[in-house]
Amino acid sequence: MPAAPKPETLAAFEQAKGFMPTREGLALHAAATEAAALGLPLLEVGTYCGRSTILLADAARETGVTAITIDHHRGSEEQQPGWDYHDPDTIDPELGRMDTLPTFRRTLHKAGLEDHVVAIVGRSPQIAAFWRTPLGLVFIDGGHTDEHATADYEGWAPHIAEGGLLLIHDVFPDPEDEFTGQAPYRIYLQALESGAFTEVSATDSLRVLRRTRAGI
Repeated sequence: MPAAPKPETLAAFEQAKGFMPTREGLALHAAATEAAALGLPLLEVGTYCGRSTILLADAARETGVTAITIDHHRGSEEQQPGWDYHDPDTIDPELGRMDTLPTFRRTLHKAGLEDHVVAIVGRSPQIAAFWRTPLGLVFIDGGHTDEHATADYEGWAPHIAEGGLLLIHDVFPDPEDEFTGQAPYRIYLQALESGAFTEVSATDSLRVLRRTRAGI
């Protein structure tokens, strides 16, 4: 039976600001727990306010590894003012720009998970360019344009260790979902077509793949 978070952890996840449904969250937690058995860090691209980070951090805490989360905290395209996923509470009143970092820190503090997460504030491609540490899991949940999704995949997938997991969120094969899910869908196809990854599971829009050989 897949590992499940404790009730208090699941409650913290469900109360946190964010978009991941509970079914996908449970699949994320189970994959993170499995990947953590490799003894390597778990890395998330796209923190937002820390909803999914709670589950990665809980899996990391239970297995003695570290969860790493990367975000510039200025919001992705669909979270900007005027778009469907915008939350006015994320606007810094002084700067007039989105800043999800304070909310993220409160989220982790309330969940009691601050000590199990390393948060890196910056842009994914810049950080990936100097990254050298093998990873047990990479969870891609950042920008949904082809430019950003492809950069996240090509920047981070090479660091997944043999047997490690690649998770991609918001995979929607329907062309009607052009903005929200087609770029993640395309990198999902790229991973499969590379022959380096094999699909493990699909839970709604969350795909879990395992590295089976080198390459991307």
